[in-house]
Amino acid sequence: MVTVVQNTQVLLLAAVLLAACLAKLMFRERAADAPDHVHGVPVPAGLARLTALRRSRGMTVGLGVGEGLLGLALLVTSHLSVRLATTVAFAAATWVVGELRVGRPDAGCGCFGALSSKKVDRRSVLRAVLFTCAAVASLGAPHAGVDVLRNVQVQVGLVFAVELALFAALSPELGALAGRHRLQRPAVPCERRRSPVAETYATLYDSPAWIAHENMIASAVPLDVWREGCWRFVAFPARADDLDVELVFAVSTAERDRVVRAGIVVPEVSATA
Repeated sequence: MVTVVQNTQVLLLAAVLLAACLAKLMFRERAADAPDHVHGVPVPAGLARLTALRRSRGMTVGLGVGEGLLGLALLVTSHLSVRLATTVAFAAATWVVGELRVGRPDAGCGCFGALSSKKVDRRSVLRAVLFTCAAVASLGAPHAGVDVLRNVQVQVGLVFAVELALFAALSPELGALAGRHRLQRPAVPCERRRSPVAETYATLYDSPAWIAHENMIASAVPLDVWREGCWRFVAFPARADDLDVELVFAVSTAERDRVVRAGIVVPEVSATA
């Protein structure tokens, strides 16, 4: 049974690496300005550079090609050097995801290219840890991936199916992929679309604009909330340069690809004679 589990890890890791390669090459990340603060804490320069490097197209393509070659190598050879390289790669990825979880959760892990644009959460870290454990377990596998497929056993199929189901449960990328290929229905114009306030708050709190300005907000209770056309505006009391100001967020009411913008309004002070 131990050999069955080890051989299954080879197939799983090869499939994951090839899937990550295809995702990085097929789906391009949209450029976005990274905030200087996360939850009011300045982003360390090292993490900022790491995020900028990860978002570069050249780095994404290079990583994708490297992952694809490593996945193919797992399929065609059982050499220990390939298994060690895979283990090191997943261990490094686990460290990067953990660092992003602490310092830049808004940036997304980029594990599967543009599909991994959602915030890095506990699921992302747990998934990376489990893949690293799978890579360690594969070190003792006696067969290459192709050999396992040629003489596939029922036990291998069952273990592989269970691990794929666990992988799917820990992967928000599947929802993003389904959203990209969902049949488009006639869209309701954003100015006429029903947009609950709860949806607006969820979009706002999940946006880079909120994270970038959160440390300025003096109270979590908004001063005013109103809607104009395709935007709902939410105004908060804030402090900027030792002045009492209003921080106004404009949240899109569109059905998809909602954006959030922020602006600072200095209240007018009426002069008294």
